[in-house]
Amino acid sequence: MFDPGALAAALQAHGRVARVVIAGVEGSSPREVGASMLVWGLGQSGTIGGGALEFEAAVKAREMLAGSPPTPSLPHVGRTEPVAPWVERVALGPSLGQCCGGAVVLWTEVFEAVPEVVAGVVARGPGEMPLAVSRVLAVTRGQGVRPAPGLVAGWLVEPVAEAERQVWVWGAGHVGRALVSVLAPLPGIAVTWVDVSAERFPDLVPEGVTVVPASDPAVVADHAPLGAEHLVMTFSHPLDLELCHRLLVRGFRSCGLIGSATKWGRFRSRLKALGHEAAEIGRIRCPIGDPSLGKHPQAIAVGVVAELLRAPMTAVGEKRA
Repeated sequence: MFDPGALAAALQAHGRVARVVIAGVEGSSPREVGASMLVWGLGQSGTIGGGALEFEAAVKAREMLAGSPPTPSLPHVGRTEPVAPWVERVALGPSLGQCCGGAVVLWTEVFEAVPEVVAGVVARGPGEMPLAVSRVLAVTRGQGVRPAPGLVAGWLVEPVAEAERQVWVWGAGHVGRALVSVLAPLPGIAVTWVDVSAERFPDLVPEGVTVVPASDPAVVADHAPLGAEHLVMTFSHPLDLELCHRLLVRGFRSCGLIGSATKWGRFRSRLKALGHEAAEIGRIRCPIGDPSLGKHPQAIAVGVVAELLRAPMTAVGEKRA
């Protein structure tokens, strides 16, 4: 997926940036088609799978940034001028000595500005746009069908990255910070982070995370998207309870609460007293995560995110009358 925001931020920080994309896969590969990384003079972000493949790709990307043609140490299927895309097929086993038995096609391109986005798609390549690419864009415009990333008639077609899941983290304590650090890099997830004041958040918030300082987070819960997935872990049990109450009234896709079985037993009784039916209350998961991993904040975060990623997308709850 093409992420214009990440490219824009990298361009602002570094001026010129190379982007390496897995444009095709044959057999086994460390990453899927559409996986990408950004490369600049002294650093990079993202990953196409690590190891020798990523190292060699980064070297070639920096050669392009320096204005030199990439060194053709590997068999390639196409080459243009240094500032134009370099397309190269890499056989992972024979060329790099990797255990993967497949091959990948890498598309490496130097950017000085964010390219045009048409109907939520970025499409580029040599010469005039092929008819096949025009048809893909027409279907996207007319039917709203996002194309899969990949090569079409020699052009690279990529849908713009969009968040498929909205995760709201309530609480910026040790576990909340660890959780956001694990969630933030994951593709397809937009994180909204809520706590009672700006001072409770770290000085450096992961890129792409929306911070919401609110003196009364329960009021914010009244306006949360119905399709959001909530993880409640504030510094206050009364606030946790009020958030659970408000979210049950509001409706949600899923909701998890940090705490022990004892805490959850008390919360169930209090939520019932507030008028919620047992079936409604049962939609809240507590405890969350994997207790076998331990109680270190990062271990809790890993367990919670693993649970979140494995969980099916449950139905959105309706707001009660």
